[in-house]
Amino acid sequence: MSEKNVIVGLDIGTTKVCTIVGAIKSGFEIEIIGIGTHPSHGLKKGSVVNIDKTVSSIQASLEEAKLMAGIDITHATIGVAGSHIYSFNSSGVVAIKGKEITKEDVDRVLEAAKAVVIPSDREILHVIPQEFKVDNTAGIKNPIGMCGVRLEVHVHVVTGSVALIQNLVKCVEQAGIKAQQITLQPIASSESVLTAEEKELGVVLIDIGGGTTDIAVWKDGSLIHSEIVPVGGNHFTNDLAVALKIPHVEAERIKINHGCVLAEKLNQSAHITVRGLAGVAPREVKLSVVAEVLGARAEELFNIIKTIITNKNLEDKITGGYILTGGGALIQSLPELADYILEVPTKIGYPIPFGGMTNIMQNPQYSTVLGLLLEASKDMRLELRPEKERSNKKKREKIEKSDRLERMDRHEKENKEKDIDNEFSEHPDLIGKLSQSLKAVFGEIF
Repeated sequence: MSEKNVIVGLDIGTTKVCTIVGAIKSGFEIEIIGIGTHPSHGLKKGSVVNIDKTVSSIQASLEEAKLMAGIDITHATIGVAGSHIYSFNSSGVVAIKGKEITKEDVDRVLEAAKAVVIPSDREILHVIPQEFKVDNTAGIKNPIGMCGVRLEVHVHVVTGSVALIQNLVKCVEQAGIKAQQITLQPIASSESVLTAEEKELGVVLIDIGGGTTDIAVWKDGSLIHSEIVPVGGNHFTNDLAVALKIPHVEAERIKINHGCVLAEKLNQSAHITVRGLAGVAPREVKLSVVAEVLGARAEELFNIIKTIITNKNLEDKITGGYILTGGGALIQSLPELADYILEVPTKIGYPIPFGGMTNIMQNPQYSTVLGLLLEASKDMRLELRPEKERSNKKKREKIEKSDRLERMDRHEKENKEKDIDNEFSEHPDLIGKLSQSLKAVFGEIF
């Protein structure tokens, strides 16, 4: 398999590192050929705090994916999150040089939109067009080829800390691969979970990860707001560990197997056995106590999200409701609690199947890494399309050349036939004379 057609998504999270390898087939279809996951050590709330441990976790995940795919991995699209991420909306205007809007005009207006003052310790990760405006016509998604004199664009700009992003890229490079593209994690999750209709209608994607919760607000097919909340699944686990006085590992097991955020939905007399620290005897704990601890943290998280949406005046734009994804979204009764607090319909979002995805991967915890693979495939298509166009152009030229030669041969044949006909038309008695001379010769002989 050609390495040129291989794409890789690498999700370096607070709790796990996940790698997915895909291959671009003919027709630009993606086939998933390898996956590797490994517990993540060295990150806190989405930011690197220990480079060596992070590198080891990345390498372990890459090795697992390599073995399954049977190929070497040289590059990857990586996801970034963390409380250092800050996004805002901007706009830009340019005059159109020619009669029609070209790609150069679009590039110029995007450059104008991102020409904003940002601190020297931050860099721009994404400039995502929301809509273009040609003269007085708004709501345009692709203005290329349109006529006008003034081009305006509204964009969503995502920035991050230069140092923290460089730390992440450094870890990836030390693991032996190149960071081909850096993508904001909620954008990647949206790519794998949301349909075009949901993005058009207006939804909020809430990706509850281990260290952070990522928010992406979509309306009219465009990203209008994104934010990272420094509360994630690990906070639920820590709350349980503190409240029940048990080790972190045991708290994680209870959260996964018995976690619920609505105590009233549980059997009030139900108990579970929890194991304490070494040397401490196991004890019985009511499930309702577990639900109260987890429910308090979930309530806090949804109230933070509600405040963000209210402060940004986005309530009227959320027609399609809220969609929960990520590993933390699997806690029982979470959508029901979100329904009650946010006062808008809420559901769990699963990755949309593609490329021979297995049932194991159709899990909210793989939303981000599958989205990163889709983002990588977009870039690959842009690279492969010119090659395909060149190949198709050569084929067309070859066919045209063959047709031209065939036409020339036919033309020459027709010309020769015309010349012969002309000769006969110019000398109509030539055959008669030839016939008479032959008769005279044969007459003399016989």
